[in-house]
Amino acid sequence: MPPRPIHEPRRDDCPWCGSRRLRTRLRAPDLRHHRPGTFVVDECRDCAHAFQNPRLTAEGLALYDPDPEEGHRTGLTGRVLATRTDRRRLRATARTMLPLPEPESWLDVGTGHALFPRVAKEMFTYTAFDGLDPTPRVKRAQRAGRVEEAYIGHLTTPGITTRLRARYDVVSMLHQLQHTLDPRAELRAALTVLRPGGHLLLEAPEPRSVFAALLGKWWLAHGQPRHLHLIPLPNLRTELETLGCTVLAADRRDAHIPYDLSAALSLSLTRAVPPSRGTLLRAAAPLVTTAMALDRTLAPVLRHTRFSNAYRIIARKD
Repeated sequence: MPPRPIHEPRRDDCPWCGSRRLRTRLRAPDLRHHRPGTFVVDECRDCAHAFQNPRLTAEGLALYDPDPEEGHRTGLTGRVLATRTDRRRLRATARTMLPLPEPESWLDVGTGHALFPRVAKEMFTYTAFDGLDPTPRVKRAQRAGRVEEAYIGHLTTPGITTRLRARYDVVSMLHQLQHTLDPRAELRAALTVLRPGGHLLLEAPEPRSVFAALLGKWWLAHGQPRHLHLIPLPNLRTELETLGCTVLAADRRDAHIPYDLSAALSLSLTRAVPPSRGTLLRAAAPLVTTAMALDRTLAPVLRHTRFSNAYRIIARKD
């Protein structure tokens, strides 16, 4: 039997709006794990949706799956990535839900080691947090007491939505939609497990960030081959409204993650220096530390501009 293809057929239209006015946004290798292959990201000239084209199949994605233990990050890029799960940042994300009625139940999608539920529970002490993740990490998080119920899979995994239908007051999806084969299906599934009046908390990269254009393939959020879709904020907002939601907040400022320059530097260093030259990489670590400090210094200004690299949406299911 011939091997199954790892790419779907290349498409000539935008998966979001159907327009055939596409342009090649970039070509990039696997800059984080250095596995073979070059991947193309196309962009729709009409709606600005960016997507991997041709897209990896489910089998292809499995070949490029990172180590399930990647949450314990090491190395230059690992240090930079830890910025996204910094305790202070996670608390700020959870704090955005405080003005809303306190939820009884909360599902965190793509929870990994459940770092977000662990921090959010400090503010929502009477809320039951559950976790969903495609890896066994969520089960270990359950044993560690970070979530009460743990589910392995995706929202669109057969049986998941049936089992969890209308169970939750809040569903959080923090930097998850870009990893999904069908973001619209994931959104519909998220609304299925929400109760009427429940809230959806979303964070995602902003592909229209100036950093995306300046840094190109070195912009961390381009994330090939794992990032399949990069959805501009207006597109996602319109989709939620089409699905019958009321968007309560849409913000680029506080969702910004200060790691663009340091991530680009660490990716370029690990690409240029072979792993066998570990001493050289360690010698370059102070450069990355300096870039991280620069990212943090610039963040209070950049988050108010088009350099902001992410957005956050809170929507209510009506």
